[in-house]
Amino acid sequence: MDVLVHYREQKKYVLHEYVIMPDHLHLLLTPAGDIALERAMQLVKGGFSYRLGKAASAKMKRGLVWQESFTNHRIRDEQDYAHHAEYIRMNPVRARLVDAPHLYPYSSANAGTAAGGRAAIYGRVEAS
Repeated sequence: MDVLVHYREQKKYVLHEYVIMPDHLHLLLTPAGDIALERAMQLVKGGFSYRLGKAASAKMKRGLVWQESFTNHRIRDEQDYAHHAEYIRMNPVRARLVDAPHLYPYSSANAGTAAGGRAAIYGRVEAS
């Protein structure tokens, strides 16, 4: 979650919703005006991989961390936003990791998370 917070604080994107699952993640974000979605994802994936590499012991086997690409969907309207936000929040429940979304610690549904939870920054991102 540190990577998500780091680039959000640098105003590389607005992070609306997220969930970090054991084998994948979902993000609902708005890239800054001067950053393409692909670049925002490169920052997240690269930042995480860099931190993982620093934390891994020399004896640990290194392998592929991320798939080469990602799936994206442009939000069409408020109803579409609400649908995808709910999908993200409910992901740990559907995976039977928790009984309720707010109980999963690696999610914007958990208000106590380091990334700001549901109180994430909303609105327009100003280019630096």
